[in-house]
Amino acid sequence: MDIEMVRDWAIKLSDVEESFPFGEGTLVFKVGGKIFLLLALDETPGRLNVKCDPEKAILLREEFPEAVFPGYHMNKKHWNTIELNSSISAKSVKQMITDSYDLVKKRNSGKKK
Repeated sequence: MDIEMVRDWAIKLSDVEESFPFGEGTLVFKVGGKIFLLLALDETPGRLNVKCDPEKAILLREEFPEAVFPGYHMNKKHWNTIELNSSISAKSVKQMITDSYDLVKKRNSGKKK
């Protein structure tokens, strides 16, 4: 999976906004105004950060020790960094993105406006 495939997957999700609040090197995806995915555009093979349930975050790091790490520049309890390399399948990356989206969207939908 590459960064174009990540972007294509993320923007297919409902009500997603994309922007560059941290500069041109990082594409940020939000749902309900909250970040669920950060995508580094200036790295090869590519890197992204996704929000994750804390217990699941640890399990994913153990399952994919060559590709999933504590969130780079993020709260390491709630975020994972995924390096897009051959040790992790596109299906797994897509699932992590979707899980992050669902987690953030669910949290936002429970808040009163």
